[in-house]
Amino acid sequence: MSKLTDLPKRILIGRALRSDKLGETLLPKRIALPVFASDPLSSVAYAPGEVLLVLSVAGASAYHFSPWIAAAVVVLMFTVVASYRQNVHAYPSGGGDYEVATTNLGPKAGLTVASALLVDYVLTVAVSISSGVENLGSAVPFVIEHKTLCAVGTIVLLTLMNLRGVKESGKLFAIPTYVFVVGVFLLIAWGAFRGLVLGDDMHAPTSDYEIHAEKTGLAGFALVFLLLRAFSSGCAALTGVEAISNGVPAFRKPKSKNAATTLLMMGTFAVTMFCGIIGLAMATDVKMAENPAKDLLHDGVPVGADFTQDPVISQVAAAVFGDGSFLFVVLAAATALVLFLAANTAYNGFPLLGSILAQDRYLPRQLHTRGDRLAFSNGILLLALAAAILVYVYGADSTKLIQLYIVGVFVSFTLSQIGMVRHWNRHLSTEKDPAKRRHMIRSRAINAFGASFTGLVLVVVLVTKFTHGAWVALLGMVIFYVTMSAIRRHYDRVAEELASDEEPEDSVRPSRVHAIVLVSKVHKPTLRALAYAKLMRTDRLEAISISVDPAETKALKAEWSERGIDVPLKILDSPYREITRPVIDYVKSLRRESPREVISVFIPEYVVGHWYEQLLHNQSALRLKGRLLFTPGVMVTSVPWQLDSSEAAKLRARKRAEWHAPGAVRRGPVTRPTKREKAGSGK
Repeated sequence: MSKLTDLPKRILIGRALRSDKLGETLLPKRIALPVFASDPLSSVAYAPGEVLLVLSVAGASAYHFSPWIAAAVVVLMFTVVASYRQNVHAYPSGGGDYEVATTNLGPKAGLTVASALLVDYVLTVAVSISSGVENLGSAVPFVIEHKTLCAVGTIVLLTLMNLRGVKESGKLFAIPTYVFVVGVFLLIAWGAFRGLVLGDDMHAPTSDYEIHAEKTGLAGFALVFLLLRAFSSGCAALTGVEAISNGVPAFRKPKSKNAATTLLMMGTFAVTMFCGIIGLAMATDVKMAENPAKDLLHDGVPVGADFTQDPVISQVAAAVFGDGSFLFVVLAAATALVLFLAANTAYNGFPLLGSILAQDRYLPRQLHTRGDRLAFSNGILLLALAAAILVYVYGADSTKLIQLYIVGVFVSFTLSQIGMVRHWNRHLSTEKDPAKRRHMIRSRAINAFGASFTGLVLVVVLVTKFTHGAWVALLGMVIFYVTMSAIRRHYDRVAEELASDEEPEDSVRPSRVHAIVLVSKVHKPTLRALAYAKLMRTDRLEAISISVDPAETKALKAEWSERGIDVPLKILDSPYREITRPVIDYVKSLRRESPREVISVFIPEYVVGHWYEQLLHNQSALRLKGRLLFTPGVMVTSVPWQLDSSEAAKLRARKRAEWHAPGAVRRGPVTRPTKREKAGSGK
């Protein structure tokens, strides 16, 4: 079975890598940018649209507020980037927000940040994949008709890519990410040239449409609330920024410097593309509606349920490049692909954070170990499963999923920056060097402003998005927090229980060992188990058999006597034909009589060569072992007996190991014989 499963595993994820090859998987900046920043870079495909969708509630006239909202998002982006550049220098170990909050604010704050980040990573995958499917579905009808299935299939494919390792997945993702970035910059530059220099009049496909405003004449608090809600939706452009601070260990040396540079590049690219798309959307008169079937009007008539509302970036590309043109198709394909790959930010952040949490005993220890390709395979699989469930529950609808988004990000942003302020305060209290103090004071000011700004945005997001789905994200955070706390308590309890005490060794040494061999028939496995038990030189040895059929029990006793086996045979009655309970009761009775006596139970088992044969053997032994493991003072030993089918399996495995594909074993170079060799051969 191991050979059968190993072959497809190697085909899918590649050959296993040695632990000393870990350095070869580290990323240069050109690969780290698409690996860790694909989420904020790709957000320009949906963040501008989310701003316009919210503003459309008040009609197209409210669109003139979008440049101001974009400006606020830009200020917030550079504030967060500047703040996180302090983080990666101060905490380069990869703990990111979790480490900052835990170190400076305490374990509870750290666990809150970790819960928020884990929820956000799952949502990043779900939102990015769903949005990518919707973008692709505008060109391929089959995809939109089966978008849930396509979204789950994409998650599976992305999971396989990441299981191959961080560096290999980074190379796969770099090309489409850079094509997307170059395409958007070309779109902005060509659109600006056409509009400002050539004076062309560009029109989006929906420029002639009208929007039926749900709320008209908004003013005062209602207008402010609408603008705050639009701003909170635009903040989707900031998701994934924290992934770089969590992924510092994956960078090449100097790690902190390379991570800080990548952060700055990411922030510059993201805000430029975001503002450019917003500006072109205004110039080309793009129209968007939360419910386009009813609220989007063409010649005064609702467009109906058959209308497909294309994303803002697609409409802008159609206006600037021309609908169906080569550049339009290239950008559309790159946009759909980069949205799929944007989930890669979470595929790198979630497993790494999960590994750190597992090391701190907040998550199962299996999440701390690396897989065959030196990636955190268990964390990758857990993320994929959670995202697939979320996509299935919400039907791969990005509009619904995005309402759950952002909350976790700003919880971690805020607590992290508060923690950094505490960090600088602690160091300033002991630092005497004036130059270093000036640097620390400047860094503290940056983090303090970041904490204030992100805290304000967090309040805005909670107020404006709570009833639209943010409560689900908060519930997820609570579930993660409670679960991780319970896991930590369990590990702490186990560690305390297993810790060695000061008692001398003699006080915990058992007084005697009472050995029991379970017997069903007198055959080779039983005789081997008896012989092995005798070698253990126990204080007392006896054989136990369960009387289910009186005739079989009588025959067993007779054969036992005829063979002259020098081990006493004890028969346990089982009036209800049970096998497990009489043995358990007997073992417990021995323990009650002699609490310091250890009971060693020997169980003969068959070793078979086919998986289906296992269903026909050893079932009683498995149940019995499962029960005995929970009985204090009992040791269980399996004594295997290899059947012929298991020997055949070994032979097949040996043949597979010795077989080579044609051409796999190459001959050495052909050499010509020397003159001496020719003379020796008589030629």
